[in-house]
Amino acid sequence: QVQLVESGGGLAQPGGSLRLSCAASGFTFSRYGMSWARQAPGKGLEWVAGIYSDGSDTYYADSVKGRFTISRDNAKNTLYLQMNSLKPEDTALYHCAKDWPTVVDGHPRFGSWGQGTQVTVSS
Repeated sequence: QVQLVESGGGLAQPGGSLRLSCAASGFTFSRYGMSWARQAPGKGLEWVAGIYSDGSDTYYADSVKGRFTISRDNAKNTLYLQMNSLKPEDTALYHCAKDWPTVVDGHPRFGSWGQGTQVTVSS
């Protein structure tokens, strides 16, 4: 079974940084693209970032472009999200997900995702 376990969330001040990790198992990690998505209270799921299986290309939502960096270490079956210049609106539960999503009417859909790690940005 696919297992995705996020870690690294916590409380940060505006302008601060956090690095999220996702430990993946139950599938051949290096064969799949991966994504980060987030859920904020009262909002739908947002596709934050995606990365090709070999890391050769990436996607970022406009809301995080230039501030967040997605990366992966296929030897460690681990996905990362480096978050810099954090803003209060980045507060959300962050999930890693297997593969890139299908997007319908602006709503991303993922087949597998982890339980998430909470990121709270507040002064």
